[in-house]
Amino acid sequence: MIRRAACALFAAAAWPAAAQPVMHLPVDCALGETCFIQNYPDHDPGPGFSDFTCGPLGYDGHDGTDFALLSLAAMQAGVAVLAPADGVVTGTRDGMQDIAVNDPAAPPLDGRDCGNGLAIDHGGGWVSQLCHLAQGSVTVRTGDRVTAGQPVGRVGLSGRTEFPHVHLSLRQGDRKVDPFAPDPAAACGGPAQPGLWAAPIAYAPGGLVGAGITDHAPDYAAIQSAPPATTPLPRSAPALVAWALLYGTRSGDRLAMRLTGPDGTVAEDSSTVERTQARSYRYIGRRAPPGGWPAGDYRASLTLTRGGTVIARHEARVTVGP
Repeated sequence: MIRRAACALFAAAAWPAAAQPVMHLPVDCALGETCFIQNYPDHDPGPGFSDFTCGPLGYDGHDGTDFALLSLAAMQAGVAVLAPADGVVTGTRDGMQDIAVNDPAAPPLDGRDCGNGLAIDHGGGWVSQLCHLAQGSVTVRTGDRVTAGQPVGRVGLSGRTEFPHVHLSLRQGDRKVDPFAPDPAAACGGPAQPGLWAAPIAYAPGGLVGAGITDHAPDYAAIQSAPPATTPLPRSAPALVAWALLYGTRSGDRLAMRLTGPDGTVAEDSSTVERTQARSYRYIGRRAPPGGWPAGDYRASLTLTRGGTVIARHEARVTVGP
């Protein structure tokens, strides 16, 4: 769940290392390919936000880690939520509608910010919570014993969320714990902590969720719902447009986009990101020349840099003609 007071919970007493759970990825996806981390827990005890690296991936009071899918279409295809560690289910909720909280048709949450989900007791006072599961997908009940990696539901859009993801929070007693940096005494951006993950999860400071080439300028809602497929296009296509969906961009980042074809550069742009955003998109393109597009292969190359360092690259290709 989302609670503003959660940001102060990282200032608790020294972290006990005994009986800590070994955490596994709570969703059946490939990080950096079919899913990504949109938000991390808040380590700033004040009104601002800071993730465990002192970065901006999250928002004030966020008390867990958000593992996001690339689109609504991916959610609708079905992606399993997995138990993050061995334990016993202590509570579940199901039956809430899959609808973005900012949709005018969304019903009142009445305090059920987590949406459909469950809590798991891992022993030693450690409890995890999984939120925003799909309606009707929760497959376990209170009292069930689960093992790490066991499917317990599907990624959904229930509760207080605007995009399909599973929110994983962890606590020991009354203290919220960041599995990437569980020692509350450590300052953000300090020496790397071992974390609680069975397999280390690399920190991604933001990047490109997806990219493609199509024959029109897609709107943001369409890209988030079901990104247009990069499929062969006819020479009569009215335009060629390269698009990119980004996450975790910061003010000052630079995005270079270039669309090339058999006759060289079709369109290109290099621009500075003006403000920090959780998600955004960009596109470049050109209307068809007289007589249509030359047949052949076209390629979109995208590079996101921060402080002169490349943090993400992506390429998309499409065949035009004959």
